[in-house]
Amino acid sequence: MQQTFDRAAEDLGNSIHLEHVNVQIPDQHLATLFYVAGLGLTRDPYLMVSDNNMWVNVGRSQFHLPTGTPQVLRGHTGIVISGREALLGRLASVAKKLDGTRFAFHEHNDYVEATCPWGNRVRCHEPDAARFGRIALGIPYVEFDVPVGTAPAICTFYREIMDIPAEPANGDGAVARVKVGKDQHLVFRETDRPLPEFDEHHVQIYVADFSGPHRRLNERGLITCEDNRYQYRFRDIVDLDSGRTLFTVEHEVRSVTHPLFLRPLVNRNPTSTNRTYSTGHDEALWAMAPELFDRPA
Repeated sequence: MQQTFDRAAEDLGNSIHLEHVNVQIPDQHLATLFYVAGLGLTRDPYLMVSDNNMWVNVGRSQFHLPTGTPQVLRGHTGIVISGREALLGRLASVAKKLDGTRFAFHEHNDYVEATCPWGNRVRCHEPDAARFGRIALGIPYVEFDVPVGTAPAICTFYREIMDIPAEPANGDGAVARVKVGKDQHLVFRETDRPLPEFDEHHVQIYVADFSGPHRRLNERGLITCEDNRYQYRFRDIVDLDSGRTLFTVEHEVRSVTHPLFLRPLVNRNPTSTNRTYSTGHDEALWAMAPELFDRPA
């Protein structure tokens, strides 16, 4: 009998890539210690190399870190990076230089959580095909803390306005899971803790249908910035029935005709040093090998 497949499992919807998370930082030196020396990521060597911004590569995605008043994402960013022992060693090596800041790191069963000098939390996971697909280095999700009772309406907003698949992630409907790329999600988890005011941080996605969401957002007065022909922004996620704002986080929405779409990114192997150097091991292996992913049925 011919084998059958769940074809819907490979549907992406309108959003096809989560490219970057943007938070301002006031000190590039401290940011370099955390993101590059500590986490083991790679500063983009080609773009934003002055002191007004720094882009940090994570596989096919990035952190954008413009210089300014610090911004803190209300939640955390998940990254996949292999080598827990090496990661812990790198974070420990920068701890003294980051003393007096909000820097911290803690081991958990299935991740290491590291906090940047200004309070942004990054959960570092080992590659896991069952959870994150064929990613050995990347940003598989960004999770936001949202008010109680908002998750179902957030799902509806993304489905109806952005044409992006979204569904509850657990039985009680307190978590919304929004599919924004291949093995990439925005996660909205309800909490009864007080949330700080929105401080202008943003996430960026690429969409195939660029004009449809723009038209629907514009009809509701939700477009906040018309950047250029390839890009616009909105902030408020609203209840489509009442118009009530459910949660605010800026979305930078780009077309797939944007000149930076799927621009090749350099990713170094953070375990390679001048003492351990071996020819051919400069770059990180940021895509999971097929033999670890495509197992026979």
